[in-house]
Amino acid sequence: MIDNGSASPAFGVYCHIPFCTHRCDYCAFATWTDRSHLIGDYMASCRRQAQELAAGMPPVTSVFFGGGTPNLVQPSLLGDVLAELPLAQGAEITVECNPDLVTPEQMQAYRAFGVNRISLGVQSAVPHVLDALGRRHDPPMVAAGVDAVREAGIGQLNLDLIYGSLAESLPDWKRTLVQAIDLEPDHLSVYGLTPEPGTPLGDDPARHPDEDEMADKYLLADELLARAGYEIYEISNWARPGAQCRHNLLYWRQGSYAGIGCAAHSHRDGLRFWSVRTPERFIAAISAGTSPMAGSEELGPDERRVEALQLALRTSAGVPADAVPGDVEHLLEPAAGGRLKLTARGRLLANEVAVRLGLPSEIQRG
Repeated sequence: MIDNGSASPAFGVYCHIPFCTHRCDYCAFATWTDRSHLIGDYMASCRRQAQELAAGMPPVTSVFFGGGTPNLVQPSLLGDVLAELPLAQGAEITVECNPDLVTPEQMQAYRAFGVNRISLGVQSAVPHVLDALGRRHDPPMVAAGVDAVREAGIGQLNLDLIYGSLAESLPDWKRTLVQAIDLEPDHLSVYGLTPEPGTPLGDDPARHPDEDEMADKYLLADELLARAGYEIYEISNWARPGAQCRHNLLYWRQGSYAGIGCAAHSHRDGLRFWSVRTPERFIAAISAGTSPMAGSEELGPDERRVEALQLALRTSAGVPADAVPGDVEHLLEPAAGGRLKLTARGRLLANEVAVRLGLPSEIQRG
């Protein structure tokens, strides 16, 4: 088992920041580029929701500010939300950041109110690939951002990478991996480009990634990151020993968490619920003193058991050996405690393995 870094039972908080300066072609998240005038009211509503939730909340072992673009918002407004939460000693506190908006002063402000982990959206180190993805930063901004994080004394750094654009050759992807490794982050999240319905990428089949190239790029990442000393602990995530993202581990272990802000999801003991999607509706609900909840679902014991296997299959913890039928054993290898985990090539076929385990055919991208 991976130590969650705290004596308190794991409990997380996710705060959604739905504002961006530009929307990438592949993005299907609840984000908007034309509503910056709502930032003040929205963040005040998030703070108020945090106050209300804190009364019945156990010690919080991880907080994740995601989006959207959290570092588009004044750091003090994130700090105001964080100040309302009953944080456990040593809580992991992450802010997602776009490189083009990072400044030394911003990172110092984050550090002052307790941020100890930054997730930097690098995606690629190759300018023409960044253009194809619709990203606005350039590679020198990444190096400057990394320097700012380290100079501020923020403890851990994650780099987000995306592979699979048709504009990206295998040498392009290798260049991205090598440059990312040279920056010596503590953690790397490496995601395959996914054509989501309703996005410009999803609506243009001519731009959809090639599956064989995607497989080659994934295996190259696995090889180079392992050689550089990073350990894979989930299909898309590698870390130095002890630097796994505790907040994401909470999700993969069916832990409990509270969502703050529009479109944020929460989970308690099999009950999942989520908030209204737009910032306007969220602000209106909080201002009126009503619940922003938009819907919920409750998983029964069998559904939770299936989901537990589904999530465990993604991780280095693996699944019980007796849950694996013989026709997929060649795609798994021994893990700790007599369990089996996916091999590198098995991870490429995780959906097929899931079907043979009696799981849903789609495994959620994490």
